[in-house]
Amino acid sequence: MNKIYPSAAAALDGIVHDGQLLAVGGFGLCGIPEALIDALRDSGAKGLTVISNNAGVDGFGLGKLLQTRQIMKMISSYVGENKEFERQYLAGELELEFTPQGTLAERLRAGGAGIPAFFTRTGVGTLVAQGKETREFDGHVHVMERALLPEVSLVKAHTADKSGNLVFRRTARNFNPAVAMAGKTTVVEVERLVEVGEIDPDDVHLPGIYVHRIVVNAHPEKRIEKRTITATATEQKGN
Repeated sequence: MNKIYPSAAAALDGIVHDGQLLAVGGFGLCGIPEALIDALRDSGAKGLTVISNNAGVDGFGLGKLLQTRQIMKMISSYVGENKEFERQYLAGELELEFTPQGTLAERLRAGGAGIPAFFTRTGVGTLVAQGKETREFDGHVHVMERALLPEVSLVKAHTADKSGNLVFRRTARNFNPAVAMAGKTTVVEVERLVEVGEIDPDDVHLPGIYVHRIVVNAHPEKRIEKRTITATATEQKGN
């Protein structure tokens, strides 16, 4: 089975549509599938519900899809770096399902593991628990959270072989493995593609059974969300 596609647009062809539930990997701007996000924007699909830890920043990452009004609802943990997100939400133009960060990760992991729901103490007594089933375990109230099963998952990895075995690079690993596992169809953007057998089995972070389509983006922009510079010893001495 050939999993390699010549472009991000080709990799999304026939699998994205209006009103879809999608998941997108990344944390901030770290480990986001830049080319696939651009291809999703260019597809024109609208009314999307997107599962992602955050919504990128204004004009980059998922922020591009907010600008084009293609996202109807976000299922997210943190959205504080995007002014357009804030504007649309406060104006009632965008739905938002806030999910604690650990719960979001577990909802995705559960979806990939075939677990339909689980109980957690996180969110009990808050807005997060409203309308959800609760149950007591060992003297503590827990809230039931449903697993997330996106129709399509968009993922960023550093290296893939032609069977889809993946290696993530450092912090870009973040939500990407869980997003990949949860998707009914998982599309992966990689910087490096190698032959089967070139990745040591001990170095595989996610097996290719979870990966359906692969596209190479050898030179992503990798924009820095917030650049922080530490003063040198000489500058500190001068102060």
